[in-house]
Amino acid sequence: MGASYHQFCPVAKAMELLDERWTLLVVRELVSGSERFNELRRGLPRMSPGLLSRRLHQLVRAGVVERRVEGTDVRYVPTQAGRELRPVLEALGAWGVRWIGELGDADLDPKLLLWDMHRHVDHRAVPDGRTVVHFRFRDMPAGLRAWWLVIAAGEADVCDVDPGHEVSVTVTASLRALVQVWLGDLSWPEALRGGAVEVAGPEALRRALPRWFTLSEFAAVPRPARA
Repeated sequence: MGASYHQFCPVAKAMELLDERWTLLVVRELVSGSERFNELRRGLPRMSPGLLSRRLHQLVRAGVVERRVEGTDVRYVPTQAGRELRPVLEALGAWGVRWIGELGDADLDPKLLLWDMHRHVDHRAVPDGRTVVHFRFRDMPAGLRAWWLVIAAGEADVCDVDPGHEVSVTVTASLRALVQVWLGDLSWPEALRGGAVEVAGPEALRRALPRWFTLSEFAAVPRPARA
């Protein structure tokens, strides 16, 4: 637990646990389905392993997360207390979409974007067999420019090195443009018509690509009218 506010208010007591840096983002990953330490790290690429370990220990001790061990397999699973934080996180995210200003360049992370996209693959819409989507971010430095999403057998994996499989389609975009599409600030048709996002590959796959993903859960949040 963090430092006490010494207030009986339930909000104050809850925030003694939840307002420490990264804690709510760890919970976000847990309720989104990440259970293993390495999965959590991929959803929190800028969080140090040591700090992640400490935050998980705090959440386990507080009864928000259960640590399950089966042989060498260790999983972190939200308890009822943890699952009840989902609507809190959804409300915070919706508020952030509506009232926080434009994202800065430092907020844009291809690792996090691709990790989020891999959790929103609509496997019913993807062709049978293996489908490989190659992402090229034209505005990223060489080490962060190329990514691959490999979809097969109801699963999806993110690769930052060439997995060696035949590419089905290639998506070329600025990182900001694809984040805008993902968050619902720019539609797929608008992005494609305007050239912000380009898709190369067989025509049938190019046309089908947008249907392979359900957008971020925050894409449908109504935006307020701006003055």
